Amino acid sequence: MPVLLFISQVERPGPWKKALEACVPGLEVRVWPEVGTPGEIDYVLCWKPPVSAIRELAGLKAVFSLGAGVDHLADVAESLTDVPVVRMVEPALTEGMTGYVVYQVLRFHRRMPEYEAQRARREWRELPQVRPQERRIGIMGLGVLGSEAARALVALGFDVSGWSRSAKRLEGVRSFAGDDALNAFLAGTEILVCMLPLTPQTRGIINRETLGRLPAGAAVINVGRGGHLVERDLLEALDSGQVAGAALDVFEVEPLPEAHPFWTHPRVTMTPHIASLTNPVTGAGVIAKHIESMESGAALENRVDFLKGY
Repeated sequence: MPVLLFISQVERPGPWKKALEACVPGLEVRVWPEVGTPGEIDYVLCWKPPVSAIRELAGLKAVFSLGAGVDHLADVAESLTDVPVVRMVEPALTEGMTGYVVYQVLRFHRRMPEYEAQRARREWRELPQVRPQERRIGIMGLGVLGSEAARALVALGFDVSGWSRSAKRLEGVRSFAGDDALNAFLAGTEILVCMLPLTPQTRGIINRETLGRLPAGAAVINVGRGGHLVERDLLEALDSGQVAGAALDVFEVEPLPEAHPFWTHPRVTMTPHIASLTNPVTGAGVIAKHIESMESGAALENRVDFLKGY
């Protein structure tokens, strides 16, 4: 019977162990650092695994990421050249991210940060409204999560564009692709949503130059990775008025240091990397299908290409 090793210093192992053993009859789940005999481990389900923990597992058949992103596996990638790595794509994760993005877009669209500031001043004043089809939303990254968020915003009537490495076809979404199309994409974006994978090419992509390409008074939502954003450049854009507000769920350093200016900036809304969380029950069902594919010799879905970074 297969043996799976769970490695995470963030996720609680109990719910995952219970869900996995229920989904895969006969599966033995071990929780790192209680590895037992390393050569018996067939699969790893992990988040930010130590390099030493992976190197000793000579019989690995596959590694499953606990999250949608795989940048947390960068340090162990060299140890996995012959081992399939699979990113997490599961219903609850997608639903959670879509809901978070829609919420933040609606918040900026309906000018809620401005009303909150008015309330603090005890100011009663009606602000002009525009219809959703007059509000231009730009999503950077049209993978599984970005595409679902785009579809939900289109369904609400928003004018939605997407920018990605290669051209995508999504009903109701204008597709911009590659570096040559980035400036045109930004120029038509009033609310920018970053949902890119973090790669060497996308690190620091939200910076002084790209923020300056947005229409004055735009809003920025980052649910990708903290490394996508040059934080000092965003602060400058906020203080100058080039960017009217930002909603940030991810940061270069997490937890965010207590002295960081984001904590007190009046135009920044923050959440502690909770835009979407992998659900153990639905996630275990996805892992069960991957194990079934591996054991039967079928192709794995959502396999990572480390040359692309996702």
